[in-house]
Amino acid sequence: MGFVKTFEQIMANTPATADFYDAQMLIVFWETKPEVIVKLLPPPLKPTSHPVVWAFVAFYPNTNFDVTYRESALFIRAAFNGEVGGYCLAMPVTSDIAMAAGREIYGFPKKMADIHYKKDGDTIEGWTERRGTRFMEIHAKLTGKINDPAVQDILTGTLTAEDGSIKATSYNFKHFPAPEGGAFDYNPRLVKQVTLLRPKEVQFGEAEIIFKPSDYDPWAEVEVIKMLGAVYTSGDNSMLGGKVIAEVGPTEFAPYAFLKWDMK
Repeated sequence: MGFVKTFEQIMANTPATADFYDAQMLIVFWETKPEVIVKLLPPPLKPTSHPVVWAFVAFYPNTNFDVTYRESALFIRAAFNGEVGGYCLAMPVTSDIAMAAGREIYGFPKKMADIHYKKDGDTIEGWTERRGTRFMEIHAKLTGKINDPAVQDILTGTLTAEDGSIKATSYNFKHFPAPEGGAFDYNPRLVKQVTLLRPKEVQFGEAEIIFKPSDYDPWAEVEVIKMLGAVYTSGDNSMLGGKVIAEVGPTEFAPYAFLKWDMK
């Protein structure tokens, strides 16, 4: 193996899916202000009827791309042509391999970070820290009930399909600065990507999320108005290939183009 590889070597090392074995994820849901969603969603994505936001912290002990790492993320509920998914605002990781693949292939706004994840019986805690600021903490108790029991049936139905799998649709924008400066290499592209979760275990719980202001990771901007609850899953996940579904004009997209950069 070396810097230059044959086509056969490249194809042999390019699996159809990115697979995660025995992945552990704690996902926390809350409602924010509708005006926050409107402010943060780039066109052509549209707000949905409920201003729902979620964050997760995860531990991936084994993958088919030879990386063990931790990850956290922040999503807001959004729709494109009527199909609901999650627009990813941030996705810190502890692996440079995972960061490069997620950013360059799918457009996920990944950054390197320190991430903590610990499960002790029915208690789970996690935090994410960058540049000296622990800007997000999650604490959950897997009681079988969520913070807002009124939405438990909705949450259960949204997450789990008839075969027990969970289909997670993500929306990201893929774009690169032009080497000449001041613009993009090409019109920013909206990418749809689906991940299938096949949990061996699903538990619901009550949770809280704590934000600390950060110039470089402004998660506190997505204000918690009402905490809805938490879901813990453990099982095997597969990231399917993505698809470009739209393009956006450079001027129109420019205000939203700095999720991957540390820019005040």
